[in-house]
Amino acid sequence: MTVTQTRSGTDPSHARQPADEAIAADARALSEQLKAMRERLFPPTAMKTLRSFTSGEAAKLIGVSDGYLRQLSLAGEGPQPDTGTGGRRSYSLSDINALRRHLAEQALAKGNAAKARSYLKWRDRERGEHLQVISVTNFKGGSGKTTSSVHIAQYLAMTGHRVLAVDLDPQASLSALFGYQPELDLTGNDTLYGAIRYDAEARPLKDIIRPTYFDGLDLVPGNLELQEFEHTTPQALSARHSGSDAGPLFFARVQSALASVADDYDVVVIDCPPQLGYLTLSALCASTSVLVTVHPQMLDVASMNQFLYMTSDLLSVVREAGGELNFDFLRYLVTRFEPNDGPQAQIVGFMRSLFGDRVLTSAMVKSTAVSDAGLTKQTLYEVGRENFTRATYDRAIESLNSVNGEIEALIHAAWGR
Repeated sequence: MTVTQTRSGTDPSHARQPADEAIAADARALSEQLKAMRERLFPPTAMKTLRSFTSGEAAKLIGVSDGYLRQLSLAGEGPQPDTGTGGRRSYSLSDINALRRHLAEQALAKGNAAKARSYLKWRDRERGEHLQVISVTNFKGGSGKTTSSVHIAQYLAMTGHRVLAVDLDPQASLSALFGYQPELDLTGNDTLYGAIRYDAEARPLKDIIRPTYFDGLDLVPGNLELQEFEHTTPQALSARHSGSDAGPLFFARVQSALASVADDYDVVVIDCPPQLGYLTLSALCASTSVLVTVHPQMLDVASMNQFLYMTSDLLSVVREAGGELNFDFLRYLVTRFEPNDGPQAQIVGFMRSLFGDRVLTSAMVKSTAVSDAGLTKQTLYEVGRENFTRATYDRAIESLNSVNGEIEALIHAAWGR
């Protein structure tokens, strides 16, 4: 049977078109408009850049006073800021990271290793601080999974960690927020699938990783080719049962790929697909920690209940097959929270009574500032305070920083700090 459509207001005899062709035409039209929008928003190279930070923002990120930062500048120590009208100083994120290294070196020269670590937060492998791999997951749409992932990754980079963001969702929303348009910027075999595939076309993950406009934050982009892993894994499992050697089992492949670049990063943040397939299971098996995003509505909580049952069943099978499942922490992150909404507050209270400290103390509040920034494919960390009503911006950024600061503390606790 051929499915066709008729556009209203046209002659049906000339307007009948197979549904697949109509959808493909809509996809091409949308792609062209997105490309035009990107070129309009981010000229002349059509690539995103990160704003500079005021001296006050830079001082807060580094953990020193603005006055001390001024003294360093006047003394000619470290990278020099750009100076605008009225002598206002501004720093790029790479300047801020260079200042961190400079201050850490000074502290080490004085024998103060603890002070040095407060400036430069890189993990110390000699002290046994392992690569922290955080999977952000849920299979209910609208739970804020990608928004949470990108803000966590950017926050950790801004606070001085070396971060790798992995877009494991074929819909590639995380990649879009970093300025990539998958159908235009990716040519094939350049997602994580390229490093975990079963055939001879597999390539090293380090060749797939791309730098971003955030100093200290790299990206493994995603697109539809990730879905191939869901199709090829059953074939590989079948081949293994018939005696063919297909390399590591599916649940060990993401872990193996990340291990090949572990020395270059402190934290990996994985934005999982909204489904419990082989990709998500592989990510969970590679993870040292897991964040489950939850929108505090009863339907979402009921959906999460099914998600937890299914995850438990599938992971038990993986564990019996030899997979290691020892998380440093598992936390539920409340997203899109409206504190003045009585039913939502009740649900959050219910979750806290049930799960205790496995629910993060801070919640990601619902804010027009976050959604407004998203209109231009930006995050709240990328858009300056001057672009919003100050009260709206301050409320949103305080919420984000509280959540991400709590996650950072959990990471450092896992490292034994």
